[in-house]
Amino acid sequence: MSILFSPLSIRSSTFRNRLWVSPMCMYSAVEGVVQEWHHTHLAQFASGGAGLIVAEATAVVPEGRISPRDAGLWNDEQRDAWAPIVEAIHSRGAAAGIQLAHAGRKASTWWPWADERGSVPETDGGWTTTAPSAIAFEGFAAPVALDAAGIDAVVAGFAAATRRALDAGFDVLEVHGAHGYLLHQFLSPLSNLRDDEYGGSLENRARLLLRVVDAIREVAGDDVPVFVRISATDHAEGGFTPEEAATVSTWATEHGADLIDVSSGGLVAHQQISVFPGYQVPLAESVRQGGRIPVSAVGLITAAEQAEQVLADGAADAIFAGREWLRDPHFALRAAHELGADITWPPQYERAHWR
Repeated sequence: MSILFSPLSIRSSTFRNRLWVSPMCMYSAVEGVVQEWHHTHLAQFASGGAGLIVAEATAVVPEGRISPRDAGLWNDEQRDAWAPIVEAIHSRGAAAGIQLAHAGRKASTWWPWADERGSVPETDGGWTTTAPSAIAFEGFAAPVALDAAGIDAVVAGFAAATRRALDAGFDVLEVHGAHGYLLHQFLSPLSNLRDDEYGGSLENRARLLLRVVDAIREVAGDDVPVFVRISATDHAEGGFTPEEAATVSTWATEHGADLIDVSSGGLVAHQQISVFPGYQVPLAESVRQGGRIPVSAVGLITAAEQAEQVLADGAADAIFAGREWLRDPHFALRAAHELGADITWPPQYERAHWR
């Protein structure tokens, strides 16, 4: 029996397997409203057998977008555009999740294929960014440090976006606390130099993340799974550490998070990462703490046997993949075939099953 293709139940949701699609930004929204591209992009993974598809980092407030082309969930038009996409995912047998995000000092930047790099000026549709401290990411414009009212507004933005996500039909809510975006910026001493209740000790640096988890759980109630994505290390001296990540993950689960989606890096340009297949799996294993905290693993997981072995070794409870799904939107169907797992194929594809 394949572990990868065994179901996993979290609160009221049961995922048909443990091979999931990571949130991947498409930089193709218009005023935060997702388009036909997003519909086709996400629905194809459900046809391809994914157990859970988490939609891209979706800004809870306009100034939280990574770029002017990011998806949003701060108004009802955006909510209504997400609804048919969620329905398309559900109709193909998969669960739908959304990653709620605020980019902080890494907001208002050009999308990857733009001719320009760095921060988008206000004359081209950019905006002033915010952060825990007025420290710029290398090559970006300097942010403004959030005051108490600004922090409260961030929490309120996550809560309001949660309500809209649930109204759009999403099954899973993921808090983006990784990759150098706002909540991660608060967690790391490299970007958080505050001397108030949100800075200094790990408890203080984690305060905003935990307030966000509390706010989302209050809106979501007891039935909806809440995930938290973290960067378990900054890969830089003096930054957020795996030991701190394990502690924060424990606190997050005590506040109502159900699973920690373990990634790493993204906070500073001078990070030093050694990249190889499965390079972030040990971080997931350390956060999992022998199975005490449910986690997912990521990081160049591209093959069926590799993903199966991660779960068999007890390093994680589920696998999130990204680029491999872009290369092969039917990754799960292929992986099940390679592992000899008997799963249900879409009837339209049955002619290719076992042949």
